[in-house]
Amino acid sequence: MDQFMTLSPVLQGLLATCFTWGVTALGASWVFMTKDVSRRMLDAMLGFAAGVMIAASFWSLLAPALEMAEGGLLPAWFPAVTGFLAGSIFLRGIDMILPHLHIGFRRDQAEGVKTPWQKPILLVLAITLHNIPEGLAVGVAFGAAASGLNGATVAGAIALAIGIGLQNFPEGMAVAVPLRREGMSRRKSFWYGQLSGIVEPIAGVIGAYAVLQIQSLLPYALSFAAGAMIFVVVEEVIPESQRGSHTDLATMGAILGFAVMMLLDVALG
Repeated sequence: MDQFMTLSPVLQGLLATCFTWGVTALGASWVFMTKDVSRRMLDAMLGFAAGVMIAASFWSLLAPALEMAEGGLLPAWFPAVTGFLAGSIFLRGIDMILPHLHIGFRRDQAEGVKTPWQKPILLVLAITLHNIPEGLAVGVAFGAAASGLNGATVAGAIALAIGIGLQNFPEGMAVAVPLRREGMSRRKSFWYGQLSGIVEPIAGVIGAYAVLQIQSLLPYALSFAAGAMIFVVVEEVIPESQRGSHTDLATMGAILGFAVMMLLDVALG
């Protein structure tokens, strides 16, 4: 841990997001043990992921952004609100353009621009939408910790990475298992499942580097990541967790996920 603390924020962000990518791969490796996963289990885990992302958006991103903005020329709420709205609008734009397919939908129900791409690629791109703001959030958190401003610590950034990693497990599983169920080989199903997380280290490095270069962007960047994550939760994760017949279980999973992320952030951050 001491050696990790001495690394540059960009390298810290890279290592942390490689960890979250690794947990995505761990979830995808489920296909080597079984060809299927119960819808009950998947709904609960997706609910858990939603709870983690909601809690992380406030405790790890919006709250530090508000604290950093206090005493500035603008009202403290301005960077938080502006960044939050910008993040959600940005993800909405990507959602409209990027071809992707939500879990459990038919190939002809793909969203984004029309494309001949096959179902595996479209499923990977759908989870990639989740992972862009997650990687960005972790990278920005480490960059913010290096700034020395109130409300941002390396411990808090580590807590965020752990929380994001926990909720990446069902995301990797949610891509790999349906592909395996449809007859794809275990190896290919795993490959596509873990591939959805590769964007996290890229986004993490970009986020950490950007805020180090322009520290005045920190409150906006943290809020931007929060807005992007909340968009993903409301537009994709929660609806997917509620599509089956286990809505109460998914809801309790979300409550548990929120509590776990809150605990991690408050205890470690």
